[in-house]
Amino acid sequence: MKINKLATTLFVAATALVLGACGSGNDKGTASNDEVLTELPEETTITFWHAMNGAQEEALKKITEDFMAENKNVTVELQNQSSYPDLQAKINSTLPSPKNLPTITQAYPGWLWNAAQDEMIVDLQPYIDDETIGWGDQEAITESLLNGAKINDTQYGIPFNKSTEMLYYNADMLAEYDVEVPTTMEELKDASEKIYKESNGKVVGAGFDSLNNYYAIGMKNKDVAITKDLDLESKESKEVISYYADGVQDGYFRIAGSDGYLSGPFANEQVAMFVGSIAGEGFVKQDTEGKFEYGVAARPEPINLQQGTDIYMFDSASAEQRTAAFLFMKFLSEPENQLYWATETGYMPTVESVVNSDEYKNSTDTKVPAHLEEATTELFSIPVEENADPAYNEIRSIMENILSNTDKDRDELIKNSVPQLEDAWNQ
Repeated sequence: MKINKLATTLFVAATALVLGACGSGNDKGTASNDEVLTELPEETTITFWHAMNGAQEEALKKITEDFMAENKNVTVELQNQSSYPDLQAKINSTLPSPKNLPTITQAYPGWLWNAAQDEMIVDLQPYIDDETIGWGDQEAITESLLNGAKINDTQYGIPFNKSTEMLYYNADMLAEYDVEVPTTMEELKDASEKIYKESNGKVVGAGFDSLNNYYAIGMKNKDVAITKDLDLESKESKEVISYYADGVQDGYFRIAGSDGYLSGPFANEQVAMFVGSIAGEGFVKQDTEGKFEYGVAARPEPINLQQGTDIYMFDSASAEQRTAAFLFMKFLSEPENQLYWATETGYMPTVESVVNSDEYKNSTDTKVPAHLEEATTELFSIPVEENADPAYNEIRSIMENILSNTDKDRDELIKNSVPQLEDAWNQ
């Protein structure tokens, strides 16, 4: 719906609202925040806190300008908070003063668990279902992504900059060592061992950028979710940990360096393959240009993780701001805008028609689109529950400690990590 095309309707509706208010003793004539306002008779300004930079921020600005051109009585103020950690810190420090919160914010659902319990964010389902301004016949967002933006089974978020993990590989190096692109974890191990041995230890076979993602995806593929009931010492847990730890111990796997990413060692031909976010392809492309041909393939496990942030609306927003913000989120999700967003930023489209479109798959600027459909056949998200966010971050520290100390008793390291993880869940 384009609000600027409803001028006549809005005038009549606004007049009726004022007359009704006179009869009820309410001289303000404004809607309650608890009801879905379907018209915006006055100019409305909304604020959006985000952490997009570079090409991502430029793409967001362009889509925002397009939205305001179609909805001339809505102003969207984009407020860059620099980075995810800074954005999360800003949200946390501002929650005690709701009047200083933005209308909407980019966030991971785990960041807003407590805010949801305190009813400080808006349930978007009534807006989605509304007959006038709701989603209507606009293509629905991919269900797994939409479900990932829920907190306590309530649709508080709309998916925004979503990503998943894929396998990056040095195509020239795999050809040199006569190695096929791995399609299973066992094949990844065998290929990595072969490259490491035949290069006389000069080239590490593979690694994983995100240690907590590695653990969570490995456990999910064993039908175990990351919840408070997780048993770090279970058979499944030890198998997932040992797969990576054995490789690090024997030299054919490695973990990222101090910068947290393997794209650097990959570009320097110190590692033949790595698993990382699709949002990082731009860095891979830039750093390997003129050195070797890189390739992209689906992550070698059936079930993959959907990650990235969603957009959430704060309860402190007025009825007018809520409607304007919802229409903005809906606009961001339109297929044509998702195609632009995905091709400009590297994030994955949130609607299936774009993922499956020839225009996206045949992109000449990026290699991810041609393989994204295969990589996202079955997606899951980290369960959102109390203290899930700090617990998930603690798993990264636990994995890093174990993988950095492969000369020590592994079972003992895992056992000693149990209280560490319990403390994170119970803080």
